[in-house]
Amino acid sequence: MLLTERERMREELAAMTARLGCDRSALLPILQEVQRKHFHISEFCMQIIADLLDLHPVEVHSVVSFYGFLDAKPQGQFVIRLCRTISCDMAGKEHISRQLQNDLGIGFGETTPDGKFSLAWANCLGMCDQGPAMLVNERIYTRVTAERIHGILAECRQAFGVHATAAVKERPI
Repeated sequence: MLLTERERMREELAAMTARLGCDRSALLPILQEVQRKHFHISEFCMQIIADLLDLHPVEVHSVVSFYGFLDAKPQGQFVIRLCRTISCDMAGKEHISRQLQNDLGIGFGETTPDGKFSLAWANCLGMCDQGPAMLVNERIYTRVTAERIHGILAECRQAFGVHATAAVKERPI
């Protein structure tokens, strides 16, 4: 018997809950794992997580909408967050911002058509003495220059065999 995408997702979430816990304290770790694996947390997933943890769905949604590193809308495989504090601004953040937008062909808050890259602002990355600072998924880059952007993007593309013209893949629910 073939499982539908929703049934597979329900089973995957049940397995996560069994592994990470079935109470309120497991909510954030479960959400983080879903985000890491599927690049967003769909309304369907939020509802299933709420059911599994015996929470009201609005509680799960409010956690997803509160935390800047959790997203209800699909994000790219590589989420690039550029620090926008005053210290990074003074260190040349604007040049980095323009270079990222030029190289990727998207603005901040957008995802490339192939679903590989998303650009986002970060309110602080805690690297004020080494700005401009940028976070790509979980890897921090400091003292970023516009010239380094090409190499950083090439590293991302090479890490998973991503090519600029890669076909759009369907994302799970």
